[in-house]
Amino acid sequence: MVSLSDLFARRRKEDRNGDGPVHPTKVLERFLAGLAGRPQPVLLDLGPVVGTNVTFFGEEVGCKILVEDLSKDIDRYVTEGKLEELPAFFDTRFPQQSEAIDGILCWDIFDYLDRAGMERLARQLKRVLRPDGVLLAFFSTADPRAGVRPTYTKHVVVDRAHLEYRPYAGSRPKQRPLLNRDIQRLFEPLRITENFLLKTNLREVLFRKPPLSSRVAPGPTAG
Repeated sequence: MVSLSDLFARRRKEDRNGDGPVHPTKVLERFLAGLAGRPQPVLLDLGPVVGTNVTFFGEEVGCKILVEDLSKDIDRYVTEGKLEELPAFFDTRFPQQSEAIDGILCWDIFDYLDRAGMERLARQLKRVLRPDGVLLAFFSTADPRAGVRPTYTKHVVVDRAHLEYRPYAGSRPKQRPLLNRDIQRLFEPLRITENFLLKTNLREVLFRKPPLSSRVAPGPTAG
């Protein structure tokens, strides 16, 4: 008889095909802690569907997972020659109601957007995130290399402390990296609770939306 833990480990092993290196992650554990204790949290994943990730987050925090693969949207606008229309598309991309999501996995999607696209996407993510909700995002700190074939990265959860970076073909190369202060401004009023710069030239950032109790109430209006 196979235990649930053995079955889970086997599924993860079967899904991994050795395409990408495995790297440590310092923020994933804290992201999970931010979801712990919530009754049936809702998780929004902006990457492609990864079966073992769905199993992992379902077993770790008992959440409902919504997958909105933004890399497909970016590719469509690139191939159709309408990339300048992508920022406006984000305004209506997410059907979720405001403050309906407990946690958001952005992965490295912001690396592939220009400033207008970043701002419009961040605005929608801040809208759907619940008070005290958490958002995880990765940002490259290295300038993009010219002449390199564009690729996206599928982030496969190995365990709470490790991710496999599995590259796959894309149409949009990474753009110039954001400075740390620009990342902070992009997501205001979300607060950065964890910020790690890894040896892989990747910045892992965990944001939290302020709870309702910490928001400043409007002052009295003049009579």
